[in-house]
Amino acid sequence: MRLPFKIVFFLIPFLIHAQYPAQVEANLKKSGKNRPELEKALQYTHKTGDALKIKAMQFLISNMDIHSSADYYWENEEKEKVDYNELAYPDFEQAKKALTAIKEKNPGIHPKPVIYQDIETITGDYLIQNLEKAFAVWHSSTMKNTSFTDFCEFILPYRVSDEPLQDWRPVYADKFKWISEQIPSKGFKPVLFNVKDDYNSWFKNTLREQRKEPLPRLSALQLLSRKEGPCPDIANLGVFVMRSQGIPATVNVIPYWATATGGHFTNTFFDDKMHPYNCDFGAKDYEEDLKREPAKVLRLTYSKQPGTLASFEDKNNIPTAILKQQNYIDVTKDYWETTDVTCPLFASTNPSKIVYATTFNGLSWRPFWWGKAENGKTVFNAVCKGTVLIPQYYTNGKLVHAGAPVVADGKESKVLLPDLNHTREILITEADKYLRFKMGTTYKLYYWNNGWKLIDTREVSNQTTSMLFSKVPKNALLLLLASDSKKLERPFTIDDNGSRTWF
Repeated sequence: MRLPFKIVFFLIPFLIHAQYPAQVEANLKKSGKNRPELEKALQYTHKTGDALKIKAMQFLISNMDIHSSADYYWENEEKEKVDYNELAYPDFEQAKKALTAIKEKNPGIHPKPVIYQDIETITGDYLIQNLEKAFAVWHSSTMKNTSFTDFCEFILPYRVSDEPLQDWRPVYADKFKWISEQIPSKGFKPVLFNVKDDYNSWFKNTLREQRKEPLPRLSALQLLSRKEGPCPDIANLGVFVMRSQGIPATVNVIPYWATATGGHFTNTFFDDKMHPYNCDFGAKDYEEDLKREPAKVLRLTYSKQPGTLASFEDKNNIPTAILKQQNYIDVTKDYWETTDVTCPLFASTNPSKIVYATTFNGLSWRPFWWGKAENGKTVFNAVCKGTVLIPQYYTNGKLVHAGAPVVADGKESKVLLPDLNHTREILITEADKYLRFKMGTTYKLYYWNNGWKLIDTREVSNQTTSMLFSKVPKNALLLLLASDSKKLERPFTIDDNGSRTWF
């Protein structure tokens, strides 16, 4: 009659082990050999008896499977790892000299890219230390009203994007403690200006320089050592700085500009009432507002967001990096007036039900958002007014045109389907900041019809401020391309009155 009690006795460890929430347990299973490290962190919080610490650690681990570090190490010709750590030197200049000496002794040395999955490599001690330091600064912060939910999302995380992991909190907490000291007397926003001034005094924006090493993001301590980096690194730096002071902070990704070339990264910092301050510390001057239309503004979170495309679509079917992520929210409406854009789709046998909104950037149509194909059309939500896009499918690793260009307008989106039966003459004149005709340069005018179609060519042999073209289809999206193009040209339309609109 004692048998049932023995069964219960042996089941107790299993029952205790199964107390983790489903997503935590799912990630513990994914962690493989690293499971003991994650359980060490979980068990630590249970021993504290602090319900918030328990929930915070579960939050980190339940969302950990989407996070990783992109890093590299040096490898010789024999494929052996060469010992080198740039942070072991007093400054970056000495680190570079040391690396030069190592290269001289190891001919053929080369960087070896590597991806470290957090769930497989992070240690329990690292998670515990990060948790305790985050809680300490949360409780001591000048931002007294930050909720536990906001704390978990914007202060607690140990990483920002895919930078190499380091124990950054103590160094940043000490170096930037002056921020916390100034806020009570000066106010939150004025101190942000001071932070910008501080950056300008020691950090160089290397926007125009290409990093030669396979390192997408600098680590937190590399930022302080190298004292240079482009806007993605500057945005990460802003998060490390503010979170070290218990100030909620995150990065906003502009994958592409909708009316210019390239993309951008900015910050959002939250005050005591969780009011967002949008800060562009990578700009020459402090800027809270954007100066041009973004294709999208996507705010990074640590946690998975159910509304993201990657939350239900196979990542192999998604063409661009940011849309492959699950940890962002669309905040475009906070930066620009937007509208939902309905795009008619060409008749097609394409099996894909996902359609991508693409913007013209660097002379290519680049995907920045998505919609679902239904009844011969798709709808892209919250697109900046005054931009032009083309719907495309993504099949077998390639984008395929799915419809004509569409201009996002507040009242009714305009479809730019060229009228080949009705053509006209147009006069293209110089425009400040957009177009200057240069001697000896050839210019080609194109219209879009499922690809750029050549209308005519002009060469500047005499100084001029305008060019006349004939047989230009009405209702067409146009592009004037110079022979010395730097891929900065923008598409445009010209209406029946000769008025030109650049996109």
